[in-house]
Amino acid sequence: MVVVLSTLFLFLITVGNNPDRSVSAFSLPTFTTTIATSAVKGTPFLSPSSSSLQSWQSSLLKRTTSKRRRTKRDTIAVCMAGGFEWEDPTETFDQGVENPFKNPELLKKKDSDDNDDTMKIDPARLLGPRLNGVNLYLIGMMGTGKSSVGDIVARRMGTYKFLDTDAIIEKATGMSIPEIFEQEGEDGFRTVESQVLDSVHSYVRCVVSTGGGLVTKAQNWGKLQSGIVVWLDVDPETIMERIQGTDRPLLQTEDPLRTLKQLLEERYPKYSQADVRIEITSDMDEEAVASKIIFELHNHIDENPPAWKLAQEKAKSEGLDWVK
Repeated sequence: MVVVLSTLFLFLITVGNNPDRSVSAFSLPTFTTTIATSAVKGTPFLSPSSSSLQSWQSSLLKRTTSKRRRTKRDTIAVCMAGGFEWEDPTETFDQGVENPFKNPELLKKKDSDDNDDTMKIDPARLLGPRLNGVNLYLIGMMGTGKSSVGDIVARRMGTYKFLDTDAIIEKATGMSIPEIFEQEGEDGFRTVESQVLDSVHSYVRCVVSTGGGLVTKAQNWGKLQSGIVVWLDVDPETIMERIQGTDRPLLQTEDPLRTLKQLLEERYPKYSQADVRIEITSDMDEEAVASKIIFELHNHIDENPPAWKLAQEKAKSEGLDWVK
């Protein structure tokens, strides 16, 4: 079984200096990655060279730290509600950004003379402040466009990075997905996939494209639920048109369409638990799907406000003081 050390994945998601913010275009760092052989099981595993790992980890921590450090200029608002004091999270987390689709000013089009019917502000730019760093996880069957659409969403948001778990696996193992399936079987691949998710989910401000079968392992759901899960739902016939001629390991059967439908039926109970469901039709291109995701995410945030905001609204409705 291919065992991938979690430290190996850290460099793959440090793409802040990468102009296109995509793992698929991110080059490996200078420290070497060696394939060693396990004396216990006789199976290959990856290990970064120890000579350069320490210095690399030190520099990585400096670049990826996301903890907010208070300065003398920071002020802490203490609120009174129901006889107790607490720090008002609006001072830190609420940036005053609301759903742009419900703001007539932002929905106004540019001058018709410009022949440009886009909004004044891309709603995706206002999504980041409302998410407060929460990751977005794209799930769905193979061929639904998770990688291409996820990259578009991250680019449009501007403050989020795009990660593709399949791309990370291929870079980390040095093998293609079909090769891993051939050598290790589906169980071996799912183990590596879970290890990748385990490393990725601890980071923030990421749009993560996951493998179609990642949801089959119950342990993965706890990690996915640390963010917002978006299901890209495409009918099997459309998927087959998209992936025709590819070497998808699970579809190397006499009747690929039937196999695909069976896989969808097995995974449906998991997919249907997603926070947001995006039904994609054959006439929708990648940009249209990305726009629909952004629209639905803004609505999802409206319908699922954070607990502190609900507490604030409840206190006000009951006539309790909520003042600074």
